[in-house]
Amino acid sequence: MTQEKLTMLQAINQTLDQVLETKEEVMLLGEDIGKNGGVFRATEGLFEKYGGDRVVDTPLAESGIIGSSIGLALNGKIPIVEIQFLAFIYPGFEQLVSHAARMRYRTRGQFSVPFVIRTPYGAGIRGPELHSESVESFFVQTPGLKVVAPSTPHDAKGLLISAIEDPDPVIFLEDTKLYRAFKEEVPQEMYRIPIGKANVVKEGEDLSIIAWGGMVREAMKAADKLEKSKGWKCEVIDLRSISPLDEETIIHSVKKTGRAMVVHEAHKTGGLGGEITAIINENALIYLKAPVKRVAGFDIPVPSFTLEDQYLPNALRIEQGINETITF
Repeated sequence: MTQEKLTMLQAINQTLDQVLETKEEVMLLGEDIGKNGGVFRATEGLFEKYGGDRVVDTPLAESGIIGSSIGLALNGKIPIVEIQFLAFIYPGFEQLVSHAARMRYRTRGQFSVPFVIRTPYGAGIRGPELHSESVESFFVQTPGLKVVAPSTPHDAKGLLISAIEDPDPVIFLEDTKLYRAFKEEVPQEMYRIPIGKANVVKEGEDLSIIAWGGMVREAMKAADKLEKSKGWKCEVIDLRSISPLDEETIIHSVKKTGRAMVVHEAHKTGGLGGEITAIINENALIYLKAPVKRVAGFDIPVPSFTLEDQYLPNALRIEQGINETITF
């Protein structure tokens, strides 16, 4: 495959361009995604190339955007919706969980709703209130929705193509900190990464670190530093898909290392870390040498700019958690 170095934002833009070109049923909907190219410019250039019938600038009405997309999906289209920030989805939450997620069940399999909601999430870019939320648990607990969260440009393209081709609704979470953070080789051709399959990005034998999105990079920083300073070898798992979860990879790793830590940006209470901890306890308790550690966001609204860095889990907090777990 021919490869080129892309940021995550460029990989997403390339993917949207390719699916619009190859799949006539695909269309994009969202606020300011047309002439302006989206709030982060993920759709830049696509309006000019494909026109306003396929790259649709919508009103500022998330409920209407999602509701319209359900109707389009039921009638043969594959809508790809951009919600400007994850917390902006709240007005459309009812459409999503009451209708999109339940359509296959409600119609006994006669109808499905194949559409994707792309949305930036997470703190770290100095956004104001409701621009920095990590509330993925709302969707993970909703049967009928799939939720993915890539951490690299390569994974973003492969997972987005799989999401677009999935017969059911997919929430595609894009960590804003990663949009322009780094470049890596991405195949120019279309390829797919299966939804529901995690990736072991670093092999280890002393502790399993489970993370997704922007927290994967922080986990890697901490793991690399402690391997050099103390010789501890942590295994880092990038979940990539948080619903469905790759339980097999998690359990296999924990049985090997005997210790586990979950790192996520979302609030600790009710966060996915609690569910992953329960899965480990149910399937690998006798292998554990220490309690499962959670390093997460605090149970407060994401604070304003001056305190934002103190809210986010970072490499230092992860290092402390590793030390506490390995020396337990």
